[in-house]
Amino acid sequence: MSSYRQLLYHLVFRTKDSLPTIKQDHSNQLYEYITGIIKNKDGHLYRINGVENHLHILTDMHPSQALSDFMREIKVSSSVWMKSSGYFPLFNGWADGYGSFTCSYIDMGRLIDYIKNQQEHHRKKTFEEEYRNLLLESGIKIDERFFP
Repeated sequence: MSSYRQLLYHLVFRTKDSLPTIKQDHSNQLYEYITGIIKNKDGHLYRINGVENHLHILTDMHPSQALSDFMREIKVSSSVWMKSSGYFPLFNGWADGYGSFTCSYIDMGRLIDYIKNQQEHHRKKTFEEEYRNLLLESGIKIDERFFP
C-alpha cells in the first residue's frame, strides 16, 4: 500500500507595519524566488500573488514539513533576498506572524482565482478588511490587539 496526502494551505503574510514596500514591477522576481523555496521544501506552489503590503500563497506542503518551519524559511529567505536584490529598496522586513488556512482540493479553483485577482480585489478592500474576513470565515477568534 502507498501513502497518499493532500495538504493544501492558503498562506497570508504582510510587510512590517503593512507598509507598501513590495513594488509590483519586480513582484514576479520575488514570486519566482519564493517558488524556489517551496520546491526545495518538496512542496508544490499552485498560486502566488499579492499587492504592495502582503502576499497570498496557495501551496501543498510535504508532510515532513512543520508549518512554522516552512513559513519561517519563506519569510527569512525572501526577506534576505529582497533586501539584497536592489528591487525593493524600501522593504524593511515581514511582520511577525502569518495566516494559514487549510483548504480542500474542491476549493482550489476558487482560491486560485481569488489569489490571482488580488490587485482588483484590493481596489475595494484593505488588507485589514480582507484578513479579518478570512479569519472570521475560518472560525478563528480575532485578537483585536493586532488590528488597528
